[in-house]
Parts: sequence; structure tokens; C-alpha cells
Amino acid sequence: MTEQPPNNQELPLLSALFTSFLCIVFGSNAVAIKISLSGLGAFTTAGVRFSLAALAISLWALVTRRPFIVKKGTFHQVLVISAFYIVQLSLLYLGLSKTNASRGTLLINLQPFFVLFLAHYFIPGDRITKKKMLGLLMGFMGMVLVFLGKKDVAADIRVGDSIILVTAFVWACNTVYTKRIINAFDPFQIVLYPMLFSVPFFFLEGFMFDAVMISHINLKVVTALLYQSLVTASFGFVAWTALLKKHGAVALHSFIFLMPIAGVVLGGLVLEEPITFSILLAMLLIVSGILVVNLKTSKYTPLFPQRGL
Repeated sequence: MTEQPPNNQELPLLSALFTSFLCIVFGSNAVAIKISLSGLGAFTTAGVRFSLAALAISLWALVTRRPFIVKKGTFHQVLVISAFYIVQLSLLYLGLSKTNASRGTLLINLQPFFVLFLAHYFIPGDRITKKKMLGLLMGFMGMVLVFLGKKDVAADIRVGDSIILVTAFVWACNTVYTKRIINAFDPFQIVLYPMLFSVPFFFLEGFMFDAVMISHINLKVVTALLYQSLVTASFGFVAWTALLKKHGAVALHSFIFLMPIAGVVLGGLVLEEPITFSILLAMLLIVSGILVVNLKTSKYTPLFPQRGL
């Protein structure tokens, strides 16, 4: 019997609730990172997180008998993804060590808009439509609001915001490249191997650049590290992969607007970060842009003519 492809239809209630829960979990990860940074250096935090996550995913793969060996001729692609991953995560942790979780969450969630732009040129058949362009403009306006609302913030926050914005672009490049080669891999390989290759680099960066690799360890720091490692990077990956396999990507993408909302709200509630009017308006624009991009339409209208690669 052949396996049926995911139907990409509307999710049942329980699946929709679980998908919403996962998006909130992913969106709150920046808050957990900020808490862990109170006791560990930025790069050291990344090293610890992905060491634990790689161990957890390896154990899961062993139990479920996933193939660890990649197909012949694809190892260089793993190295390319790993290089993206190292740069992307290094920038993310460095940026979050300087800016607020709420601001960082908004800026990192511009990644889907960068993906749309890059995919237009590098993914055959993935064109920018009028609807997608409207979403891109709304996301861009949200980004402008985040930066324009910085008159009273410290210089470090300005630097952190800029680093997070670069992170979102690097993440988008990684996503577009991964889309081009994903069919050659078991999805868990795309997650596990970049983690394994990046961990030594994170600890090396921590040794070289963190002012103090470990300043103190308490229950809050440990809990935040476990949350990042086991809840988002391990459980979150397995659960999201299962939902993708069952329902398809189209059915899940309309829920990702919850991620920036969760990051902003929890940044205010948990970390007591200032949630200004400009931040709220930026969140509204970015969330609306994500929703517009993911709205289903019956007619496809390319905005730009197709170009060769």
C-alpha cells in the first residue's frame, strides 16, 4: 500500500489546538534564551542547548529507527547547511544578548518575508504574487516601526536589533537552500547534523568571545536551557514533523502568526520588557503580513515574470 500524501485541508480541532500550542512554544523561545543568558555567555548557551538537543534527537532517531547515514553525494550539502546554521545561531544568540526578547522575536519573524523574496528567484515555480507583495510590504513596515521606535533605547539594543535582522536573512537563505535539497534527506538529518557540527564551534566561540562562559547556574537558568533544548529543539521538532506528515505544510503555515505574538506578550509578562505603542503596531503589521501571505486564494497572479536561475 502506498502512503497517502498530506491533504493540506483544514485541521481538526485537536490538531489545530496542538499546532497553536507548538507555535506559542516556538515563539516564546527568545524569552527562554534571555533567561539563560543571565547565567551563561551567549555562545556557551548555544553550545549547551544544541548539545542536549542533538543528544535527545539522536536517542529519538535510534528508538524510531531513523537512518543516520545520508545518501551518497549529499554530504557536501550537509556541510553547506551546517555552515548556514553556525552563522545563523551564532548571530541569533549574540543579537539576543544585546536586545529585548520582544524586539528580537518581531525581527526574527521577518524571516518568512525574506524567504518569499529569495524563493521568487531561487525556487522554480515559487513566484511573488500581488497578495504576497502586500504581505511583504506590511512586514517591512513593521520592521521600520521597530527601528524608528528606538529613540530612547540603548546603543546595544540598536546593535542587537541589527544583528537579529541579519540573522533573519541568513535563516531565510538557509531555508531556501534547504527547500532545494530536502528531498534527498530524511527531515531529521537536516536538523541533527547541523547541530552536531555546530556544537564545537559554539563552545569555541564561547571560549574566545564570551566575557564569562558560566557566571552562575540556578533553577531559572537550568529550566530555560532545558526548555530550549528539550521542548523547542527536540519535542517541538518531532511534533511539528508529525503534523507536517499528517496534514501538510499549507494547513500549518496559517498558525505561524502566533509566534511573534507569543514572543512579545511573554517578553512583557515574564521579563517585564517595555511594550511600547510602536512595538504593538509593529507586531500588528508583521502578524497581518504573515496572515495575508498565507491566505488561500483561488487564482494565482504572478507579480513578476518568471526568471531563469
